[in-house]
Amino acid sequence: MEDIIIIGAGVSSVFFAHKLVQENNNLSIRIIDKGKPLTERKCGLDVGLSCTCGEDCNKYIGYAGLGKSEGKFNYTNDFGGDLGRKIGGERTLELMKEVDRTLQRFGAESVGLYSTKNELLAAKAEKLGLEVLSAQVRHLGTQVAVEVFQELYETMKKHIHFTFETNVISIQPKAHSFLIETDKGNFHSKQLVIGTGKSGGKWLEKQMKDLGLKTGETRLDLGLRIEMKEDQLAPILKETFETKLRCRGEEYEATTYCMNPRGRIIRKYQNGLVMPDGQNKNEEKTESGNLNFTLFVPRYLPSYDKAMQTAQCIIGGINQDNERIITQRLGDFYANRPSSELSSNLIRPSLEAEAGNLVDEIPGLYLRAVLEFMGKLENLIEKPIHPDTLVYGMDAKFYEPQINTTKDFETEIEGLFLIGDCSGITHSLSQAAASGLYVADRILEKNKGLGASSNITRLSW
Repeated sequence: MEDIIIIGAGVSSVFFAHKLVQENNNLSIRIIDKGKPLTERKCGLDVGLSCTCGEDCNKYIGYAGLGKSEGKFNYTNDFGGDLGRKIGGERTLELMKEVDRTLQRFGAESVGLYSTKNELLAAKAEKLGLEVLSAQVRHLGTQVAVEVFQELYETMKKHIHFTFETNVISIQPKAHSFLIETDKGNFHSKQLVIGTGKSGGKWLEKQMKDLGLKTGETRLDLGLRIEMKEDQLAPILKETFETKLRCRGEEYEATTYCMNPRGRIIRKYQNGLVMPDGQNKNEEKTESGNLNFTLFVPRYLPSYDKAMQTAQCIIGGINQDNERIITQRLGDFYANRPSSELSSNLIRPSLEAEAGNLVDEIPGLYLRAVLEFMGKLENLIEKPIHPDTLVYGMDAKFYEPQINTTKDFETEIEGLFLIGDCSGITHSLSQAAASGLYVADRILEKNKGLGASSNITRLSW
């Protein structure tokens, strides 16, 4: 019997497990994941081709989870989840500092830490109906992220049993233990931690239902990705690489996400959908002359299934089963006329997409958010946004349904914990990692002074 089994090998699980073995390497720990080890996570998308993985894409599933993709760690309570609200803002920031120290110890020190804070800009934006959100950022990029997480794996595999390419069929609570049934055999554990992230949504919903744990609302962010001249935002990016802005309107709250000066737009494949996604300038040998970001509008749906159905209806309708993405010139968007061709457009599209009319395919809420945000943005930079700016439809961020847990992430079933994004609390790499550290600290605190793995006790509050 294991002391602890972790289902899911994403970012939250990596930091949780590393903290445990760092403090007590006598613990018997097993990590089970349906994906592959990091060195085997290959996909055609990595080299600009179509996905070659089948149902479960290696780009998103496997050891390190979404930490493999760009590796952007935003250290802040302003956005990226509600961890600060659950465990306290100061404690959250302390844990994020520990996350960053760990990243640096395994190779991330080669990438600089930068701040997006700008008090003068924040004061000006507030007068114009915009809010500036700030963070300390360490943006690893895919190559460094892979190297860092691989080094973490090499350290942990000396003390942890990794079981990859394994599907968990059922979780059965027993007296003071859990039976985990998989397609590679059964495993027993005194405590069970689930960290399946965004990719395990359907599986988690089924398991929670089977365990009698109720799921609540599910958040879904949809938005349009904007690509403009790189120097358009120069007035507000003088002292920082990027910024994050929030705009509130009637019936919506919109926030910019994943701003990439001199970056590109690429195709993102997730949950059977194809979306425009941002790529950091360091991912290619040559930089683009553009800047891109998505303006996301969150909605809360009654269930996970309803959220997925909504995304499928809107984005799937755009895709038309052939990876179709639509784009439109901003000037045409304002005039409600379709864009016909973009060969003479001043701003060269970095993603091949079909020119058309967003009004015909995007719900009005998201169109209105872009119109009102761009107006306020023009006031902030004190000049018009170029009409050849491109608007792409449609991007999405997926979230897990809210599941009732204690302050320490324990479910109503004693000894069963949810960490990272599958808890419904964290929505970013930094907060997911911090939640893993937090739960590890609680388990270690409860079992302080115990040297043998057979002595670990289950937490109880």
